[in-house]
Amino acid sequence: MSGGTGAQAAGSPSQRASLADVAALAGVSPMTVSRVVNGTGAARAETRRRVLDAVERLGYRPNPHARGLATGRSRVLGVVALDSVLHGPASTLFGIENAARDSGFGVSVTSVREPGRAGIVEAVHALRGQGVAGIVVIAPHAETGRALGEVPADLPVVAVADTAHAPVPVVAVDQRDGGRQATEHLLNLGHRTVWHLSGPDGWFETEAREESWRGALRTAGAPVPPVLRGDWSPRSGYEAGRELLRHPGADAVFAANDQMALGLLRALAEAGRSVPGDVRVVGFDDVPEAAYYSPPLTTVRQDFLALGRTTCDQLLRLVAGEQDVPARAVVPAELVVRDSTGPHPPR
Repeated sequence: MSGGTGAQAAGSPSQRASLADVAALAGVSPMTVSRVVNGTGAARAETRRRVLDAVERLGYRPNPHARGLATGRSRVLGVVALDSVLHGPASTLFGIENAARDSGFGVSVTSVREPGRAGIVEAVHALRGQGVAGIVVIAPHAETGRALGEVPADLPVVAVADTAHAPVPVVAVDQRDGGRQATEHLLNLGHRTVWHLSGPDGWFETEAREESWRGALRTAGAPVPPVLRGDWSPRSGYEAGRELLRHPGADAVFAANDQMALGLLRALAEAGRSVPGDVRVVGFDDVPEAAYYSPPLTTVRQDFLALGRTTCDQLLRLVAGEQDVPARAVVPAELVVRDSTGPHPPR
């Protein structure tokens, strides 16, 4: 995540010093600087001293908008969220709420049932009418992403979206690297190729995970099987598993989320195909139940708390008037290896 350069020398204060410059000099995060400067949230005495010393040395002064926040004009961030019980969007919202609270902000959430343009724009305007300091749009769907083009230009907005074409700064887990790790893990275990149980059309995560799977196979010179299509649910994973059974040579599967992997495991078990003896399976998300699947599921972990912290950090920098907020910030994905991919050799 890009921040200020912190290149201004001690003893050379400048009225143009930024919140990120103070954070770099003090060795803390911009959110910590915001808490100390605005007098919100807890900070250790030593941390507070370093921040205030950096403020003095750099001559940092909040802009009028940020000073208005410090005097209580608004201590609330708005969140536009897709009305979903899916693990990813729900956990993203949880991570944002935790990070906002740690920074001394409340959260006002407006949910939309469908990811269409009209609902997103209406939700943004409703939150703006509440006087929120800034807005996070959780935008996992392409339709949601297109609605970002109609967000008022004078409103601080950050989107949680895995897209390179948003008109506002975005934050995302590195979906493509996660998909690559999952596919290469299975290839490195000796499989000739890897099948993919993909998510529904129109989701950024579907596109990213499918593209990375296909790219990893091509890089390895492996055959690219036809995609099995699901809708994120265990039921669709079960149905895809029954389809997979028509291909006796399919012995490695990367499922685009853990819920579909659960249904896949059920279909394989009913057919007498052992995992990992006959088929190895990798999921994506690392839901809390993944370690207790039968067998425990190898999967790609998304750190939703880190995603929330990074998103709030970016938004608070916009709220404070920062001009160097990066267009894209990425949270790493982590492969978690469990019993569904080992230790038995592939057949």
